[in-house]
Amino acid sequence: MTSEYFRHGYNKYLLHPWANFNELGADENKTVITRGEGIYIYDADGNRLLDGPAGMWCMQLGYGRSEIAEAVSQQMTQLAYSSPFNVVNDKEVELAGRIASKTPGDLNRIFFTTCGSTAVDAALRLCHLASNIKDQPNCKHILSRESGYHGSSFLSASITGKERDKSAMDVLTDKIHFISEPCFYHHPNFASEEEFCDFLIDELEDKIKELGAENIMCFIAEPILASGGVIVPPENYNYRCWETVKKYGITYIADEVVTGFGRLGHWFVSEEVMGIVPDIIIFAKGITAGHIPLGGYAVSERYLQELSDDKNEFLYANGFTWSGNPVACAAALASWDIFEKENVFDHVKEISTYFQQQLKTLEQIPLVGEVRGVGLMAAIETSVQSSNENDRLEKDYAVGELVDRHCQRLGLLVRPFINLCIISPPLVIVEAQVDELVSILKKGLELTLADLREQGIWQDASSSQNTPSANRALNS
Repeated sequence: MTSEYFRHGYNKYLLHPWANFNELGADENKTVITRGEGIYIYDADGNRLLDGPAGMWCMQLGYGRSEIAEAVSQQMTQLAYSSPFNVVNDKEVELAGRIASKTPGDLNRIFFTTCGSTAVDAALRLCHLASNIKDQPNCKHILSRESGYHGSSFLSASITGKERDKSAMDVLTDKIHFISEPCFYHHPNFASEEEFCDFLIDELEDKIKELGAENIMCFIAEPILASGGVIVPPENYNYRCWETVKKYGITYIADEVVTGFGRLGHWFVSEEVMGIVPDIIIFAKGITAGHIPLGGYAVSERYLQELSDDKNEFLYANGFTWSGNPVACAAALASWDIFEKENVFDHVKEISTYFQQQLKTLEQIPLVGEVRGVGLMAAIETSVQSSNENDRLEKDYAVGELVDRHCQRLGLLVRPFINLCIISPPLVIVEAQVDELVSILKKGLELTLADLREQGIWQDASSSQNTPSANRALNS
């Protein structure tokens, strides 16, 4: 069957996530994927694409891992389902124990959900319940950050700071507050990252004082802001945020949906990289190496003990039909075994330096404002000058689409986000494949620049202004 056959079915039957209603039923550019092998995927016409985003930050081990398929098949034959409401299955018990062995401090209690959005939602509902049990009905305010992404359920989308993801959709606004994104590139008025970090921490503390610490239920943050543009905060930023939040007795939630399970070469980065011990850690995506949906959170024993009282008749009335599903847990256990057997996280630590160095060479292209990242996650931010904000946004979208189109034709799938190219390949990528990825991306950016010149959008006479420092000012 050809891509035309599948595209006809897509346009006739599917309402896909992040759908553009203006193109509904007439989207001729949608790529139909039919199989995967290693770090590559293949479309319906047989074209091979290096999977730059690793699916959606989740295909840690690449495609075609028979060990995971066999574990899933065996589990389906043995026990395909187990109700989370009245029984417990052996696979969820084993997986919970393994996770607890890797979490920092006393985060030893594991709650399973279906994905990152439901995990964030479930953790916030736990915090709501905690405030009620403690007879603190006003302690419901949530602190989050601009450009942070925490999910697409109603509650998790409400605390997401990516405005263009929700500008036309209803979200909660009462009791949800955003502080600045920790991106130095977008704030050129500060002389140094240290000065910028001081500002961010002062802003956080000022917001706490403004709202009253006794009214703030929690602070939620990704260690690295992933979908918001792979924003790597200034050094010690995460630690200082945690230190400030805990000084006021506020619950700290680390959203490690992307950074957990190897993306930076660690099971979790909160303690090992950032030096913090949150009250709750959110996980999903990489836990099953992308094979089956699974998410959850780890919560501090101390946090739960504060909710235990003989007089307490409250129930944590929250859960999902597929919480702790034995098949999903079997996929996670099989992935875990591969992580350890093949020393995948050590490989990530070794290859990450090369990966980041090679991507950094793309800053030589005038169209590129900044390349930033850490571990096996990175973003290439492009910039086209314009004095008009709406005109610049339109051009930024156009540039992202051009880069995406050129790269895909050359054999690389990227994840365009307005004027950003987000790259987070499978953790098993090797140097030769890094070279392939960067080579295609370089060619795609150069072809895009040529298109812009031909269209008169890019003027070489002003290209000297399109440097990383100039573009920082432009994007502020």
